[in-house]
Amino acid sequence: MTTYNLPNPLIEQRADPFICKHTDGFYYFIASVPEYDRIELRRASTLAALQEAEVKNIWYKHGSGPMSANIWAPEIHYINEKWYVYFAAAHTSETKEGLFDHRMFVLENDSVNPLEGQWVEKGQVKTKWESFALDATTFEHRGIRYYVWAQKDPEIAGNSNLYISEMENPWTLRGEQVCISTPEYDWEKIGFLVNEGAAILKRNGRIFMTFSGSATDHNYCMGLLTADEDSDLLDPKSWVKSPAPVFQTCEKSGQYGPGHNSFTVSEDGTLDLLVYHGRSYKEIVGDPLYDPNRHARVQVIHWNEDGTPNFGTPRPDTSAEPLARL
Repeated sequence: MTTYNLPNPLIEQRADPFICKHTDGFYYFIASVPEYDRIELRRASTLAALQEAEVKNIWYKHGSGPMSANIWAPEIHYINEKWYVYFAAAHTSETKEGLFDHRMFVLENDSVNPLEGQWVEKGQVKTKWESFALDATTFEHRGIRYYVWAQKDPEIAGNSNLYISEMENPWTLRGEQVCISTPEYDWEKIGFLVNEGAAILKRNGRIFMTFSGSATDHNYCMGLLTADEDSDLLDPKSWVKSPAPVFQTCEKSGQYGPGHNSFTVSEDGTLDLLVYHGRSYKEIVGDPLYDPNRHARVQVIHWNEDGTPNFGTPRPDTSAEPLARL
């Protein structure tokens, strides 16, 4: 019997981690940095090698204006033979409010290797409101590319809801923009009323969308929406929310506030992997957003007999236990 193991955490002080396993055989890693002032990218042929991989700073915040503060939650996607990075950024202003008034933006690179070439700003992804918006992701299903993001609807109480739209191109939405989830359960509303950080996993005839809720301290946790692969993804009724969190703080393993996840696969493609951040302590001094120790972590997803994902509990910091026995 062989084992599959990775250090935990995989990369320290990298929140909102996103890992893309590309057809070139490389894993590409991108995440929020503690300074919130730039976007960095690294790649490696194995997940473990990401720890020591060369880091390339591919974009820096502007000195002023719409992309000048709090650069959050970048994701990297390969679409139509070009690389795109989606991220959120706020603006500097006379008041503190501007620092948390985020919008969503896109960078484009036509190089084969995204650590090379030039990243071009494609501008803001415009939605039907000019309001707090962040945590964009994108996926393709049956020839249609979709965009999912979190945004504040001025008419809905709370901080952010989840929306979905078709895309005209990798930086432009088209057609209807549909709300598919609002914070409704108590576990989504601790500290803040939050649905954010969506990620897509297509398996077993269904589309699973994880997301995160509540404040970014130990209350942060992951929820799950599920849609049938044959359903109309722009119909809110197609998305069924699980009533309880699917991944949350575990006192026993000493892991707190797990969330803002993405998905990847093992090197041989046989294991589905959950990529997420979490802290190894509960008590935080000051605003949790400025505590740098949300570390990037990876663990195996198991599958229930009914075809739904079982995320289990956050595993403890590095120990002798393997992620999985094969």
